[in-house]
Amino acid sequence: MLRRHFIRSVLWAAALGASAAGHAADAPKVLVVGDSLSAEYGLARGTGWVALLTQKLQADKVPAQVVNASISGDTTAGGRARLPALLKTHQPKVVVIELGSNDALRGLSLQATQANLTAMTQAAQQAGAKVLLIGMQMPPNYGAAYGKQFSDLFGQVAKANGAALVPFMLKGVADQADALKLFQADRIHPTAEAHPTILANIYPSLRKMLP
Repeated sequence: MLRRHFIRSVLWAAALGASAAGHAADAPKVLVVGDSLSAEYGLARGTGWVALLTQKLQADKVPAQVVNASISGDTTAGGRARLPALLKTHQPKVVVIELGSNDALRGLSLQATQANLTAMTQAAQQAGAKVLLIGMQMPPNYGAAYGKQFSDLFGQVAKANGAALVPFMLKGVADQADALKLFQADRIHPTAEAHPTILANIYPSLRKMLP
């Protein structure tokens, strides 16, 4: 009798596990295509905003899987080249595009950056995904005119294609009076302490795009 009860318990637990795995497999996917700001550059694994996003979704009981396809140093051209394969492999319901900073740091054409972001947005939408663009701003030493053109292009792409937009990823981080304490020694990459603020900037817009 005890053996029979034990076997039934094991089978029931296995069935529950299979059911949970099935639900996880069926959950909509959020694909994050970004650069070092999303790839946990210089951080302990699990402390960046994308990892925190997974934890937040779980805490809020939102059935979604997060796929982080971010690569340190990536540009919009790199993201554009990688995106078709990522869309085919993961079939996401939401694509978060966090790219452009490296374009500006390398002095690449803003027109090319805008064209690449537009192409990525449209490709994701054509694949059936909603798109969330993550905007960025450049430090003042890049010049007011260049800085405005750069920050504005994210909104222009979002508006032209009906995509959602987070205007400034580092709001509450880079615009603080004592901002340097929230950045690593290179003064480019935020510390782990800044990433909850980054998530707070992104999460409200992203949450609206999920069931």
